[in-house]
Amino acid sequence: MTVKIESSWKSHLEPEFEKDYFKSLVSFLRDEYATKTIYPPGSKIFNAFDHCPFQKLKVVIVGQDPYHGPGQANGLCFSVADGVRQPPSLQNIFKEVQKDLGQPVPQSGNLERWADQGVLLLNATLTVEARKAGSHQNRGWEQFTDTVLQLVSDKKENIVFILWGAYAQKKGAFLDQQKHLILKSPHPSPFSAHSGFFGSKPFSRANQYLSSKGLTPINW
Repeated sequence: MTVKIESSWKSHLEPEFEKDYFKSLVSFLRDEYATKTIYPPGSKIFNAFDHCPFQKLKVVIVGQDPYHGPGQANGLCFSVADGVRQPPSLQNIFKEVQKDLGQPVPQSGNLERWADQGVLLLNATLTVEARKAGSHQNRGWEQFTDTVLQLVSDKKENIVFILWGAYAQKKGAFLDQQKHLILKSPHPSPFSAHSGFFGSKPFSRANQYLSSKGLTPINW
């Protein structure tokens, strides 16, 4: 089965595309995209991988679901397309970047600039029906993205995993803490950001770790 995904990821994930669960997922998605409004656009489903080749990978940020409002989701967790109003969680992420690093808040919420530097912005579920949060959960995406995390944990070294909130932390529970840096805090959502997300300094801590391993830090 042909899946359009960046070549270095494809070489590692090819066996996954032949498994029954993934074939069922593809069949489900074909029907969904043909009959409903689904986000992100089909060409952007694997955008997180396309902007961040396996060999460039330095940081993984784990999200849950794509945004389900018009024009928001662009295939990267927490990210929105250029010109789209920044959702509250993303606004809080940028506030923490500002406090942590003293940088101005970006005008654009498009995080492709992070992905291009080696940040994999991975949602647990890569698609969603318009205005129906969680509508594509338990269809196979979680198994696929667990495989991605396991692959990175096993095959790479000195990766920074940033796990915001209980869902991401549970999903990343198996990551190898001996080989990688695991940063955990509450979610940047307005409901939890003041409970420990603000002040957690994930961006400077990630860069300090990367620098200590001889790697170029991320320009957040």
